[in-house]
Amino acid sequence: MIIDDHAGMRTTIRQLVCAPSDTVMECGSGDDALVAFNSFKADCVTVDISMPGQSAFKTIRAIRETHPNTRVICVTGHDLPDYRRAAFEAGAAGFVLKDNLSDLYILVATKRLITNLQV
Repeated sequence: MIIDDHAGMRTTIRQLVCAPSDTVMECGSGDDALVAFNSFKADCVTVDISMPGQSAFKTIRAIRETHPNTRVICVTGHDLPDYRRAAFEAGAAGFVLKDNLSDLYILVATKRLITNLQV
């Protein structure tokens, strides 16, 4: 699941980290994502910090409380210590700057590799 209020960024993230066989849901806000999450249980979620509606931190917390095995990775343009701390306290598994999206690819690919090795 990709949560970002900018369609272009959702497309960029999808192209960077998703395999053609992946089923991916895109949401423009945390509110939309939580509604969609009831029927679309993602194993990995990227979430932008700055979006309209519910805060990204509340979204992360809500996802992790109901689905503790879901990895949530923050993808943001804001490299602020308070944001990093809040993201990890909410349950984020990673924090990636939009200027360094290759780091996102590494986080997602590593999880895929580990999952495939466990099967």
